[in-house]
Parts: sequence; C-alpha cells; structure tokens
Amino acid sequence: MLIYKYRAISENGQVLEGYYEAQSESDVITMLKNNNYFPMSIEEDKHADDKKDLFIKKVTKKDMAVFCRQFFTMLNAGISIVKCLDILEKQTENKAIKKAISNVYGDVQKGTTLSEGMKKQKRIFPPLLINMVEAGEVSGNLDVIMERMAIHFEKENKLENKVKNALIYPIILSIVAIAVVIFLLTVVMPSFISMFESSGFLLPRPTRVLLSISNCLRVYWYLFIGIIVITIFSIIYLGKTEEGRRFFDNIKIKIPGVKKMNIKIITSRFTRTLSTLLSSGIPLLESLDVVSKVVGNKVVCDKLEMVKEDIRKGIPMSKTIKSMEIFPPMVDSMIKIGEESGALDDILYKTADFYDEEVESSMEKMTTMLEPILIVFMAIIIGFIVISMAMPMFEMINTIQM
Repeated sequence: MLIYKYRAISENGQVLEGYYEAQSESDVITMLKNNNYFPMSIEEDKHADDKKDLFIKKVTKKDMAVFCRQFFTMLNAGISIVKCLDILEKQTENKAIKKAISNVYGDVQKGTTLSEGMKKQKRIFPPLLINMVEAGEVSGNLDVIMERMAIHFEKENKLENKVKNALIYPIILSIVAIAVVIFLLTVVMPSFISMFESSGFLLPRPTRVLLSISNCLRVYWYLFIGIIVITIFSIIYLGKTEEGRRFFDNIKIKIPGVKKMNIKIITSRFTRTLSTLLSSGIPLLESLDVVSKVVGNKVVCDKLEMVKEDIRKGIPMSKTIKSMEIFPPMVDSMIKIGEESGALDDILYKTADFYDEEVESSMEKMTTMLEPILIVFMAIIIGFIVISMAMPMFEMINTIQM
C-alpha cells in the first residue's frame, strides 16, 4: 500500500487537500469520485512512510488504553461517534494519535465507517483494535468493544512495565560495573603501577596481564568504541529485516534462562488476544490472523500460519497448537476443554490471567537471582583488579624483609 497526497474540489467549489492510502492512483480517483469530489492533482508521498514510522514509535499501549477508555466512557454516555472523535482530538496530547483521530474524524464525517477510517491510519491503530471496532459496528455494541479493548491494552501495558521494571536494576548495575572497571584500568592502575615500573621491579604475571589490557584500552579506545557502535547498529538493522527478526526471535525462545520467561509472555499475549477477539464474535481463522501479528515473535507468527492451514483442513485447534511445540502443555489442554464445552473464549481468558501471574512471579524470581549474581560477578572482577594492583606492593615488602 502507498500513501498518496491529493487535491480535489468539492461540489460547492471548496478545495480540499489530504492523504489517502491505496494500492494505485486509480483507487484514489475512485475514492474521490465516490465522495463527489473532482480530482485536481494526485501524487505519491514518498516520505510518508518515514514520517509515520517516527509517529508509531511514540504511540504506546498506555496511549491506546486511554483512547479506548475515553471512547467507551463517551459512547456509554450516549454521545455520537463523530462527537466522540471531535472531543478526543481536542484533548489528546499525543501528536501522532491526535493527527490520526483528526483524519478518522474527517473520514467519518464523509460517511465512512469508524473501522474503515481507522484502517487508513493502521500505522497508529493496531490491527487488533481495528478488527474489534469492525466487529462492534456489525454487532451494534461498540461501547462494550471499546471497554474490552481498554482492559486489554491496560493489561498489555502492565505486562510491558513489569518486564521493563525487572530489567532496570540489572542494567544499571551492569553499566556501573563496566564504568568502574574501565576507570580502574585506564586511570587508577597506570598511575599506581608506574612507580613500581620506574624502580625496575618485576611485576607479577597477573599485574602484567592486567596492565597490558589497560594499555590496550587507553591506546586503542577508538577501536573498542567503533566495534561497540558497529555491533549495535548491525543488531538494529538486522532486527528490522524479516530474517533478522526471525533469527533473534528464535534465540529468545531457545536460550536457557530467558526461554521460559519469553514463552510465558507470548502465551499470555496469545490467549488474552484470542479470547478478546472470539468473545466479540470474530471467526476463529480471522482471529488467529490478527493474533499472529500481535504475539511479538516472528517464529510463533510463522507457526500460527501453519495452525490456520491445519484448522482449515478440519483438525481441532488443540491438536494444531500442541504440534507447534511452543506453548506450555497447559495451553492445548485448556483449548481442548474450551472446544468441548463451547466456552473457548472464557477458558482462554482464564488461561491469560494465570500466565499474567506466572510472568509476574517469574520476573520477581529472575530479578532476585540476577541481583546477587551480578554483585558477585562485579566483586570478582573488581577484586581481581585490586589484588593485581596490590600484589607488587606485597612482593616488594617481602623482598625488602628478606
């Protein structure tokens, strides 16, 4: 899909300008004519994707939760969709969402449905929300859908915050440890050891090894910085490619220590999202298509595509999920119970709540384990440096006493 910038004249002679996402220029012309506009100029906006990529980085789960919660509150109070959008546009602080709401507001005023308007802003509004809104429009319970989505995004935001908070302390401790080691090696050690070298005293082997590392850091510091920068940018670049994402996502669910944690997070996201979609009346295959885009793991996404194909062949979902060999055994068992009882959405929701608690418990255990491990590792490294610096002094004292 491409972004086109257009200028058109309305029936009353008013000149309009805007953007429209379409596969070709002819689609834009068709859209304008359907709305009784006469096209003046249409050109592809080649920089639109770059701009929207910048916008999407600023939109968080919390922003979406607030948007849905406010939308639900106004709809529940009997306010029309157009008026809701108008109010939301005026009070939303996030500029990316504000612009998207403004565009949706304009489309809805022209007679477009809310879901169709949001589809044009799909870089801001996630596929899950768009599909749910479409289901709400069909069923006539858009306010209920918005409440469910508010709860969904609130739980997603809570999950993300748990992960971030669990990693803050280990990251800070690691940075401090690296900074202290570099300071000792490049500043303290050379000045301390120089007085022993000037006296012609033969330094102990550990001290000589450490001094060589120190000299290497001080002389070739730019090489180390260059290697670090290149490595970071290479990882970022690879992470943006499909194969790179698949490689890193595969590592996340294979490395011991973080494997269980990532599997639990993916399981929680999968069961909660699928439950939300099914409870809103969206068909299973369509729901799985949406879920595959929000699980946050390319490997799992690929396997879910295979699950969809198996379900089309008539194979029960519980068996296809089990064949993925990704989710814990409890998941396919719960899905089987849901299929037999006809309450799959409710079973999945309870499963999601269970794994939310599991994630929180695992985060606490991981943080509790990481703290002493990092402290001990830091103590060993710094202790080795301090002992290596003190060894020449002890050997010199022993030499004088002899």
